Amino acid sequence: MLLVDGSSYLYRAYHAMPDLRADPADRASQPTGAIRGMINMLNSLRKDYAEAPYVACVFDASGPTFRDDIYPDYKAQRAPMPDDLRSQIAPIHEVVRLMGWPVLAVPGVEADDVIGTLARAGEAQGLDVVISSGDKDLAQLVTPAISIIDTMNGKRRDEAGVLAEFGVPATQMLDYQTLVGDSVDNVPGVDKVGPKTAAKWLNEYGSLDALVAQADKVKGAAGENLRKALDWLPTGRQLLQIRTDCDLAGHVDGLPALDSIAARAGDSSALADFYEKYGFRSLAKGLQAGSAAGTSAQRVAANAGAAAAEAPQTDLFGGEPVASKAGEALAYDTVLDWASFDAWLTRIEQAELTAIDTETTSLDEMQARIVGISLSVAPGQAAYIPLAHSGPDAPEQLPIDEVLARLKPWLENPAKKKLGQHFKYDRHVFANHGIQVAGYAHDTMLQSYVLEVHRPHGLASLAQRHLGRAGINYEDLCGKGAHQIPFAQVPVDKAAHYACEDADQTLDVHLALWPQLEKEERLRAIYELEIATSEVLFTMERTGVRIDADQLRQQSHDLGQRILALEKEAHDLAGQPFNLGSPKQIGEIFFVKLGLPVVKKTATGAPSTDEEVLEKLAEDYPLPARILEHRGLSKLKGTYTDKLPQMVDVATSRVHTHYAQAVAVTGRLSSNDPNLQNIPVRTAEGRRIREAFVAAPGHVIVSADYSQIELRIMAHLSGDEALLKAFTEGLDVHRATAAEVFGVTTEQVSSEQRRYAKVINFGLIYGMSSFGLARNLGIDNTAAKNYIDRYFERYPGVRRYMDDTVAFARANGYVETVFGRRLYLPEINGGNGPRKKAAERQAINAPMQGTAADLIKKSMVVVQDALQKEKRATRMVMQVHDELVFEVPEAELDWVRSEAPHLMAGVADLKVPLLAEVGVGPNWEQAH
Repeated sequence: MLLVDGSSYLYRAYHAMPDLRADPADRASQPTGAIRGMINMLNSLRKDYAEAPYVACVFDASGPTFRDDIYPDYKAQRAPMPDDLRSQIAPIHEVVRLMGWPVLAVPGVEADDVIGTLARAGEAQGLDVVISSGDKDLAQLVTPAISIIDTMNGKRRDEAGVLAEFGVPATQMLDYQTLVGDSVDNVPGVDKVGPKTAAKWLNEYGSLDALVAQADKVKGAAGENLRKALDWLPTGRQLLQIRTDCDLAGHVDGLPALDSIAARAGDSSALADFYEKYGFRSLAKGLQAGSAAGTSAQRVAANAGAAAAEAPQTDLFGGEPVASKAGEALAYDTVLDWASFDAWLTRIEQAELTAIDTETTSLDEMQARIVGISLSVAPGQAAYIPLAHSGPDAPEQLPIDEVLARLKPWLENPAKKKLGQHFKYDRHVFANHGIQVAGYAHDTMLQSYVLEVHRPHGLASLAQRHLGRAGINYEDLCGKGAHQIPFAQVPVDKAAHYACEDADQTLDVHLALWPQLEKEERLRAIYELEIATSEVLFTMERTGVRIDADQLRQQSHDLGQRILALEKEAHDLAGQPFNLGSPKQIGEIFFVKLGLPVVKKTATGAPSTDEEVLEKLAEDYPLPARILEHRGLSKLKGTYTDKLPQMVDVATSRVHTHYAQAVAVTGRLSSNDPNLQNIPVRTAEGRRIREAFVAAPGHVIVSADYSQIELRIMAHLSGDEALLKAFTEGLDVHRATAAEVFGVTTEQVSSEQRRYAKVINFGLIYGMSSFGLARNLGIDNTAAKNYIDRYFERYPGVRRYMDDTVAFARANGYVETVFGRRLYLPEINGGNGPRKKAAERQAINAPMQGTAADLIKKSMVVVQDALQKEKRATRMVMQVHDELVFEVPEAELDWVRSEAPHLMAGVADLKVPLLAEVGVGPNWEQAH
């Protein structure tokens, strides 16, 4: 029996999907995001449990329940359902029925109680019951026959899963929940008793009843709180207990016969009409082409075995199965002889586009070696060439060197178009074997990043979302953690299906996403920019950056000495030794021994010692200042001075960071292993780390950095006359702002006034409130509000831009950069108060951050193109925020100093001039 918590599903669908409309051109038309998400979640689930003879999708009915009679404040704190979601409830019920799911909503009882009643009835008849929900409360239903799956994160709550997650068996979950309470439903538990204490008590006493009977023996504040709650606990337990004996007459006939929830086929004709009505044209086409929900996943499972069908899915939102593939058998080849190899070589030579993927020895792109290569030239058709499998039953494989030599002309031919999923990684892998791949035309990860930046971009997620296809999970093949085996030891037959599936799905996803980009000119241009950026990033990552490891080791030693000295100073100030990394010990010394003021408290009611508190206390007390400095230096030492020398590549004597391109929703790049973008520059110790990034002999480091780029973008977007004038005339914009806000001439502006203006300029870009400005400047809230009001009086165009941008975001569900990159804001209409406000602040800032990201990417592409055309030896070695860093031969210094800022300033024609400033030095710090 398969039971779906429909109420949980529809909220998840609503918050995860973009703000879709039945008529995309009319923002006032029917919202459809939750409907679409619901359809695809249920389709995906039904594919995984296609044989279930009984199914039901259960929703909460409107109106009060028996729990409201017991406790009038039950769920009193819950925010009302957003209007856009409320309007989708009836269509969701309708389409779920049309898809063949019995829909249940029983007045007077909640969905959980209906699920509980059906689950127990199914168990009594010998059925295995699977409940699909993210609600942890349902864990009290778990038995050997009843389990819960959370399809959003792949979590399975069977008996072992419940025990591992909560620390108590499923039979004690109601007792556990009664002690902890449920803040979402406004059901109190025992004050300040959390999951750990609840589990500890139940493991010690065996049950809530036994604990209550011996409550006088429980010591400490927790015991006192338990005794205070004794009168409440029976009511709390009654509220939290899921009923399993509901009268479902008129909703489910004939219990325990269950006939009315027997699985049935969907109504294709009515579904087609529904899909057309709500604008789901691709779903409608799928039905017209004879695509049945589940066909694709079932044929994959038939080829891959049960593991594929049971693999947990992590993302269930998005598109439907590709109609044209329905019913086709997969043609996956394992290439073990030269005849097969030659046949596939001919196929890829003749193909217009080939999807290619590598299976390797490592995720480290600079170290990974090829284990096998997969290719796909048509949907459902793929081949795997195993080259380095070494398991005991591994068949004889073609020699890797000869295979790569025969593939090399095709791989390096730019006219032979290739497709990948995160192809930058595969380019590195081939480069490790001496092959410089050319002709990469498409990347499905980047297609998804441009079209749906707020969604996951992994291949499994894309295939599920856009094709309705489930695939084999890597961990199903190789295991997890310490028991994980190398891919080379996976049996070739299983490895081949997995690898072929990767290439096949990559091609299939491309066929779903590329048409969407083709018809959106501005989005297609952003995608082309991302493809070009990926090419530059590959070159940068391959080049790496030279560091002075000896200097870093000396810095580590110096930091270690200062850290020890700070520890001694802190002990002296405290009057006793203590662990500077222990919040508990710090709290005891601060608030018990020294009597420092409590700034704020943690969720458990204890005085907080977090970073914000330390910074506040450090203004008046020396001990918090020492602890802050100790923390900062310890982080520098552990993260950079100790680790960077260990990350030098032996073959190149350089550090090679990885630039993640499809992570930040604003379009910004992120750097990791090591992270070169978060090296602190506000302290002398942080700046010293940059001194260790050095040029090779005969070279210098050149830094080219956009000046005040986000303020310039604000001037362009807002069109504010005063702001445009300041930049066009080359004025000091912070001084100009200070003159406007404080009502003085620019010559009369003091350094303090300029500092205030700088905070206001950058703060408003990030949506800073008067409260935030007051805290930042150390002034009262009224004064801060007056400054902001005066700013908007002098810069009315900025105020107009902010209001217009928020209105656009509310109407469309996204904002855009100057160049058309879309930045989605799911919370702008559907979030609660704080989340909605945060989305509004993000709507204001995202176009500026996103445009800045577009500009630096355009600069990287145009500068790299110039370096190649000029055949220069200068190499771009880092990209950090709005800065490009080069390693330049001394003979090319004049050219770079002239051309780099010129090229960067010319990548876009904005209403204000772009300005890139250049610095030169033997190391990064001196060049910056």
